[in-house]
Amino acid sequence: MPRFGLDITLAHPPEFKLMPDVMARAEAEAKAAGVGFEVVDDMDEAFKDADIIYAKSWGCMNHTDDPDEITRITKKYEHWITDDRKMALTKEDSIYMHPLPAERDVEVTSSVMDGKHSVVFDEAENRLHAQKAVMALTMN
Repeated sequence: MPRFGLDITLAHPPEFKLMPDVMARAEAEAKAAGVGFEVVDDMDEAFKDADIIYAKSWGCMNHTDDPDEITRITKKYEHWITDDRKMALTKEDSIYMHPLPAERDVEVTSSVMDGKHSVVFDEAENRLHAQKAVMALTMN
């Protein structure tokens, strides 16, 4: 998104480390485009005055194979769910996006997913057409 001129605030739990090469590329894209790129570990901070919420679920399997540790970390961040309270922190005309599938009432509450800010089903429909175009191009 930085290459398209969007300021980004990326929020993730501190235990869920991100790939250094991907982060370096995102930072370089933001610098080249002259936009902001901030990383925080507070969801409320990321939602405050946001135009777009683009949710992606995080998993800790890449960081440990220990099932007990995975369960402990997952339970610690059960509050990392997009809900009406967090969406109220965004701009009035903000949109909520998710690439789907989403775990209802785990990643996002049903009230947000089905609510006035949500464009997830339009996004899914657009994705379908984009995937069909890629298939058509590669099958010729």
